[in-house]
Amino acid sequence: MSSLDAVTAWVANYRKAWESNEPDDIADLFAEDAAYFTEPFAEPWLGRDKIVESWLKIRDAPGSTTFEWHPLLVTEDLAIIEATTTYPAKTFSNLWVLRLDNLGQARQFTEWWMQHPKS
Repeated sequence: MSSLDAVTAWVANYRKAWESNEPDDIADLFAEDAAYFTEPFAEPWLGRDKIVESWLKIRDAPGSTTFEWHPLLVTEDLAIIEATTTYPAKTFSNLWVLRLDNLGQARQFTEWWMQHPKS
């Protein structure tokens, strides 16, 4: 599997977990000792169990968002992804920094996001 294929599969699975909020879907995304930064300078969620627990505390309702993305950079162990997330009343531009292991699970995931100004 190419690096781009691995990133594409990971993002598709992330979106599946985002919509399902199923603990197994979330857990499958991350290595056992992964670090998830919800913002660049936030305290990370460390470890798969903490990631699942923290995700479920702030989950979005299924069907409440649309999501479009494309890769800006993909190397053997790093992907930078540009995306747009739209909620009913707000839209965000996202920049994701993703480091996958050789099993296709995230070792480190950092979200950079900015809310669009209201028109």
